[in-house]
Amino acid sequence: MMDEGERIISVLDYFLFLAVLSIWGILVVNVILTIAGYVNYLQKVRQPKPQLPAQVPFVSIMVPAHNEGIVIVKTLQALLNFDYPKDRYEIIIINDNSDDNSAELLAEVQSLYPHRNLKVINTDKTNGGKGKSNALNIGLKQARGTLISIYDADNTPQRSALRYLVAELMQDSQLAAVIGKFRTRNKNASLLTRFINIETLSFQWMAQAGREKLFKLCTIPGTNYVIRRDILEEIGGWDVKALAEDTEISFRVYRMGYRIRFQPLAVTWEQEPQTLDVWFHQRTRWVKGNIYVILKNARLLFTKSGRPIRFDLLYFLAIYFLLMTSLILSDSMFVLSVAGIAHSNLVGFSNALWVMAVITFVISTFVTITTEKGEMTLANLLIIIFMYVVYSQMWLAVAAHGMVGYVREQVFHQQAKWYKTKRYQ
Repeated sequence: MMDEGERIISVLDYFLFLAVLSIWGILVVNVILTIAGYVNYLQKVRQPKPQLPAQVPFVSIMVPAHNEGIVIVKTLQALLNFDYPKDRYEIIIINDNSDDNSAELLAEVQSLYPHRNLKVINTDKTNGGKGKSNALNIGLKQARGTLISIYDADNTPQRSALRYLVAELMQDSQLAAVIGKFRTRNKNASLLTRFINIETLSFQWMAQAGREKLFKLCTIPGTNYVIRRDILEEIGGWDVKALAEDTEISFRVYRMGYRIRFQPLAVTWEQEPQTLDVWFHQRTRWVKGNIYVILKNARLLFTKSGRPIRFDLLYFLAIYFLLMTSLILSDSMFVLSVAGIAHSNLVGFSNALWVMAVITFVISTFVTITTEKGEMTLANLLIIIFMYVVYSQMWLAVAAHGMVGYVREQVFHQQAKWYKTKRYQ
């Protein structure tokens, strides 16, 4: 018979095996998405570029902005510089309860372009300051376009971005929205922004391409996309309770039977957090927002109406719950084993799989960045290796903190706070 110590080791072995199995399962799924995304990329670059129809639709570009004086002028200049027909789009800046110099800067730009369709909506604490979704709903009421395009206040899209988004959308009436690609504008600012640059290429837009290829699924990002106004109004606009308003609205679009397409030719450049505290606040908001979306739609997981979003629901559940739990257990066992406090018979097996996981992660991630000019460097290869060891643990801390924060807000009925990402000159 096993003594108490052997029984504990047996239980630890069992849970460690499940943790390793879960981590590898999610890693394999991501590798499959990467391969599919790469195939999708190769196919898209061979396709003819989408062309605007003879009757060019009118587009309302909306930019929610709270205390964005540092970046808003540069963003506005990029939007005014689109190669889309000038008389077929308007720009609406929702200056949302700002207390910096945004209003003055925007008024100056308006005076420089008196003949352009440029509108500034200045909200105050009575109707604004309640987050991005609320600001977008305010802007939608004054928008004139049959298509709505969204850009964040720190974005500098390429001149062709809007044209490619609209041209792609108008090719298929079953498309509710088309999303573009976003790149890291300040990627050389710090080691953190280098991490984010690779994360953006590998785990955001390449994963989008993979999900589109395998499941005809894409998640609307917070910026650089165009959506049909009638569909947006049919689903009731943006959910003001959702911190991840982009994921939430994507799920509602799919449940209506429409599709979202990814068009990598439509590129925007955006600022990313340069310091750990800013990154931590931003990603915590993302975690809370996605947990809200998961729990809001979890009841649909195995229903007919939830079929269009089933993969994404399972994927998010795996990432935010299964993977986090598995990583915590795996890391804890590693620390306890090194400290000599506990020992598992599977530690050697687990370590071998860990080395294989690192190799798989590095190869698959490096392959994704080869699609971008100037990214296939030895420095980036070393950063990817470092990413697995460091950035993954940083994400784990964010996920755990976001979950605890979300639970606390629900228990004490607290309103989720909107943390605006810090901008840089």
